[in-house]
Amino acid sequence: MAITLSDGCRLSARVWRPVDAATDPVPAILEYLPYRKRDGTTARDALTHPYLAEHGYACIRVDMRGNGDSHGVMEDEYTQQELDDAVEVINWLAEQPWCSGTVGMMGISWGGFNALQVAALQPDPLKAIITLCSTTDRYADDIHYKGGCLLNENLGWGATMWSYSSRAPDPSLRTDDWRELWLDRLDNEPFLPATWLKHQRRDAYWQHGSVCEDYSAIKAATLAIGGWGDAYKNTVPALVENLTAPVKGIIGPWVHKYPHFAVPEPRIGFLQEALRWWDHWLKGVDTGVDQDPDYRAYVMDGVRPATWYLDRPGRWITETDGATSHLPAKVLHLSKDGLAQQAGPITTKVKSPHHCGLQSGEYCAIWLGPELPGDQRPDDAFSACFDGAPLKAPLDIVGAPRIKLTLSADRPQAQIAVRLNHVHPDGASTRITYGVLNLSHRDSHANPEPMEPETRYEVTLDLDHIAYQVPAGHQLRLAVSSAYWPLIWPSPETAELTLFQGQLTLPTRATGAADEWKFADPVAAPEWQVKTLREAANTRRIETDLATGEISLIIEDDFGKVEDSDHGLINGSIAREAWTIHPDDPLSARGKCHWTDELERGETKFRTEMSCEMLSDLTHFHLRARLEAYENDALVRERDFTESVPRDQM
Repeated sequence: MAITLSDGCRLSARVWRPVDAATDPVPAILEYLPYRKRDGTTARDALTHPYLAEHGYACIRVDMRGNGDSHGVMEDEYTQQELDDAVEVINWLAEQPWCSGTVGMMGISWGGFNALQVAALQPDPLKAIITLCSTTDRYADDIHYKGGCLLNENLGWGATMWSYSSRAPDPSLRTDDWRELWLDRLDNEPFLPATWLKHQRRDAYWQHGSVCEDYSAIKAATLAIGGWGDAYKNTVPALVENLTAPVKGIIGPWVHKYPHFAVPEPRIGFLQEALRWWDHWLKGVDTGVDQDPDYRAYVMDGVRPATWYLDRPGRWITETDGATSHLPAKVLHLSKDGLAQQAGPITTKVKSPHHCGLQSGEYCAIWLGPELPGDQRPDDAFSACFDGAPLKAPLDIVGAPRIKLTLSADRPQAQIAVRLNHVHPDGASTRITYGVLNLSHRDSHANPEPMEPETRYEVTLDLDHIAYQVPAGHQLRLAVSSAYWPLIWPSPETAELTLFQGQLTLPTRATGAADEWKFADPVAAPEWQVKTLREAANTRRIETDLATGEISLIIEDDFGKVEDSDHGLINGSIAREAWTIHPDDPLSARGKCHWTDELERGETKFRTEMSCEMLSDLTHFHLRARLEAYENDALVRERDFTESVPRDQM
């Protein structure tokens, strides 16, 4: 279905709706993304939207301007144009004869972000949203910066987006103008990591689209869902505790996926939960969702470290009023004897080699490979570690641990990473949660200031929210390092930190023996039918160059190649990343990404090759990128991009 906007831009949509909707109108549910409905999100769309349509809803999956089979060029993420287009689409949907006039918006990741942002614009037909794996703060809690540190995901996901946006529309769907649309994108789409890197402070650029700037702007009823294996753990409790609109939150053990097919298990009946939400807020049916607990979270049992889990034992807990801010806290202190009940002075030096952090896992586990944090012992060996005594009883940590440190640095620019780990009796170390901080941002992300070398500062750092049970007889460990590669880019000089005092505040909850909430078992619509031409595979390995001493994390994600059994479009992708650093030299850091994308329609074959690289020196970040596009193996477009961006207290 085509939706033509007021400026003439034509968006391409796929629609699932009841066959009698023209005579018995139904509410509309919008999912609005750049990730290509024809071949990008098709697998998850097939599992989700038909179910809701069978239960009385029109589900509309729209390719955003500049992506998939829609007109235009995507200039950036979450632009005002993107949000205005969404508002126009919502108003258009409400006016269709098959729509009852009420609209919901649902999405995960990008679609979860813009669901919140569009809700803050308050289009009249939008009565409710379901936001999954999203953020309230685009600077502090997205793929660009964390704790004022530059995330390497800024380059990695920027490469991903250039890959998605450079792919051709489906010629069979856009028979009149597919080549024009494709070439226009290839000529004009920006290389977004450079754009994002020009905003190293929390300025107006990041305030735009950050709903934490004014939570009260959201009037739509909001169901927020997240996963402990995902990057966006903090959003659900933030929304539950700050929205004035009706709001409920659910967090499970999952990575960055919809919870009716996510891993690790247990999965839940997400579609039944969604239906209860939509029926109540879009149809006025009393389903009781307004009486559900404010917060339902899965407390994971402490288990041995692994880079991937198929399931996580644990139990569901509920909080009737709010999320976690009301829970009691346990306070421990950093001391010469480890984590202790009483405060005591310490003088602990921290000067981690720059490859400390290789067991951090992916910032956002999404591709179903070995992406979760591994055994922390290699990183613990490069950190200052403070161990607690063996626990006399199980300890349930539910909320965001807070660290207060008194420290100094011998350089004006430095960073710190803090990990809360679960130490098993045999010494294995499982990461419970973590946080990072650019020490120039110790007081403000908007107005950072360098440190005065050897001057003591008090800093406070909140670790990510978590719900985790440490068994009796096991220990807590607080590990502090001055590097965390390749999750964050290093400071320009090697800094030595000195810790003089520290306090750990742990939000806790009484240990229970059984589930406090029972979800329905997961259901899904029939799977996307495809013919597999190349199987998917994910690998992750660490390599040491014995000649240079450089250490690299190599990531290869082959997403396979498939043929759509319905309309015959063939697509396949391979993503590669390499993150390299010398343990003694922060200026040796470099990141490289390379995507190969294939699309085939009949006798026509398309291929795009996207590669990029980032380096840095004392004063600048240096970016290079190249895009090549082929039609039947003939090069039809090539672009090179080079830019240097000054470091700004980064």
